[in-house]
Amino acid sequence: MLGCSVYLGNRSDEEQETYLKEMSQAGFQFIFTSLHILEDDTTHFKDLLKTLGRQARTYNMDLVADISPVSFQLLGFTPDTIEEIKTWGVNGLRLDYGLEPITVAKLSHTMKIALNASTITLDFVQDLLKANINLNQVEAWHNYYPRIETGLDKNDFIKQNIMLKKLGFKVMAFVPGDKLLRGPLNEGLPTLEQHRNEPPFQSFLELIHECNVDKVAIGDISLQKDTLLQFEKMVDGSIPLRSTIHTQHPPTKSIIALNHHNRMDAARDVIRSKTSRTYTANKNYIIHPENTTERAIGSITIDNEQYGRYHGELQIVKKNLPINEKVNVVGRVIEQDLNLLKYIKSGQGFTIINILLD
Repeated sequence: MLGCSVYLGNRSDEEQETYLKEMSQAGFQFIFTSLHILEDDTTHFKDLLKTLGRQARTYNMDLVADISPVSFQLLGFTPDTIEEIKTWGVNGLRLDYGLEPITVAKLSHTMKIALNASTITLDFVQDLLKANINLNQVEAWHNYYPRIETGLDKNDFIKQNIMLKKLGFKVMAFVPGDKLLRGPLNEGLPTLEQHRNEPPFQSFLELIHECNVDKVAIGDISLQKDTLLQFEKMVDGSIPLRSTIHTQHPPTKSIIALNHHNRMDAARDVIRSKTSRTYTANKNYIIHPENTTERAIGSITIDNEQYGRYHGELQIVKKNLPINEKVNVVGRVIEQDLNLLKYIKSGQGFTIINILLD
């Protein structure tokens, strides 16, 4: 599940609505916001929150707000009266610190609760269970870290997540954006320090495939157009690869544009599309030799007519390979997405996005 972050007062209402519409259409399903109020005008703050809640409902997105005991007071709520916030469109609270287990447990019977994933201990969970917490309403959400060098270590992060999963929690973590970064530091908002300057989509795949994470939110306030397209294309489970295509041959371009799946008997050196050969044969396409050059890592290739039964097979190269007169090099995955190739295991779907079309 994917989420985005919205910070109250950061955009005009119209810009915020446009952003949420765009993110919703790309498959994002929840919104994170913060209620750590740094201003005196709480009436204005409430109005901003109500507007965000209304917009979240418009696009059928869950809205989870980070809140502290001070925020409760400034908003005029107590844990006993906080349920009113649900009428504003807020259907979840992230509780970081300052609340006793009995209060957290009580809140869990009112709305969705996210606890600080990095600080949950077995003793704390035992205290919550004694207080009759509704674990079906509770998830574990990590923080993001605005200051460089303060993000979490991957190994420790994985160990904590394994423990949380054994306890039955869903785990959420943040990756940074790659367009407008949130101030005042503008250094990205990742959970893992190693993701601070990494592409958001690559970071997302790493969290999901390697780190026992169930949900990911973009910590910053926007994504580049082609990055957002990657997330949108991933909705069906395929991995989109941003690429440069340098062929003008219409049949070749139509093969590249297919929705591909790596063969179940995955090869060591290349990713093999299991659909491209059949498609080529059914269309009666003839792929003549073209640009039969060396195949560097990330090269997109199609076997030409000289390869007989392999005619029309699309591959993506995982290691440097020599020239083969039977293999056309028709494009290349961009440098920033080469690390995505390791996630295309046997049977995994993938698509090729031609960034030169933008």
